Amino acid sequence: MYEIVQKLHSGWAYLALLLLVLAVVNSIIGLSSKKEFTEKDRKIALFALAAIHSQLVIGFVAYFVSPKGFSQLGQMKDAALRLTSLEHPLVNIIGIVLITIGWSKHKKLATSESKFKTFSIYYGLGLVLVLSRIPWNLWF
Repeated sequence: MYEIVQKLHSGWAYLALLLLVLAVVNSIIGLSSKKEFTEKDRKIALFALAAIHSQLVIGFVAYFVSPKGFSQLGQMKDAALRLTSLEHPLVNIIGIVLITIGWSKHKKLATSESKFKTFSIYYGLGLVLVLSRIPWNLWF
């Protein structure tokens, strides 16, 4: 079962990251060009949010069935085990929380500029955190 969940987690990550990068780039372009925030912009951010939350759920399953996840928590001397059992899940949860906060905050804002700025900051920080803790050696 672990192999299936791990492959799903790794494969879905490509889609989630692509949508998150698209949302960040879209918000930066919208902010810099001072365009109106449209339904298309909202949907791009929403799809990125949904994809990253789906990735979180798959990641939780993977974490608890993985031989490198929860069962290895406490192995701080081994950098690879520390990454998969503590750093990767913790930093990615923080990143996803920031993305979720960005989504929630945008709903209370009235101007296009403030919405794009909120997405740029919160989704951008979330993206940086997620990218910082991907176990790249397991991807390639």
